[in-house]
Amino acid sequence: MIPDEAHGVIGLQPSACTSCMICVRECPTWCIELESHTEEVSEPGARRPKTINVLDAFRIDFGLCMYCGICVDLCPFDALAWSPGFDHAASSAGGLVHGINELVNWWPATNPSPAD
Repeated sequence: MIPDEAHGVIGLQPSACTSCMICVRECPTWCIELESHTEEVSEPGARRPKTINVLDAFRIDFGLCMYCGICVDLCPFDALAWSPGFDHAASSAGGLVHGINELVNWWPATNPSPAD
């Protein structure tokens, strides 16, 4: 039996990601790629619009990942979490690179959404 707290794969909650790049900078194997753009958001009563980062792409190369968990531990917005899935073999190295669509599906059901 595999314990629930075991490091399986990393799930992503894109709505919680602010594209701060902490996970990318702190990853010892540089297996995370993040792309974003900036947008101006006007808030009622504000003197000027606020600039925010909007996530465009997020990829993890599990062929490079050493499952250390630094990205999960350091994310200040809890956008990354461990999911207990393990069977993610691939027939080529490119098959180990997973983007937002796969990472969203791996968001653990036991981990509440950051919006909750």
